[in-house]
Amino acid sequence: MKIALLALLGLALGALGGAALGIGAGLAWVETFKTTGFEGYSSMLVFFTFMPLGAAIGGIGCALLFGIIAIRDAEIAIEREPVRRHDR
Repeated sequence: MKIALLALLGLALGALGGAALGIGAGLAWVETFKTTGFEGYSSMLVFFTFMPLGAAIGGIGCALLFGIIAIRDAEIAIEREPVRRHDR
């Protein structure tokens, strides 16, 4: 259950962060390649192309990362058994 909840948390946080990075990348694209602003073309490019791509990539990537971290955390033994001594 912990693994699924952490993966969902990673999905949400990754989607938000990825969308923000996608907007930044889209604005950089518009400025670098001098995309025309006629009838809002440049803003539609940013908000309908770069933002959803960033959100999807960030969400999937962060969900996988959080899931892998949760799986590895579940494998770590918190309490180890004491070492048995051999009596001769």
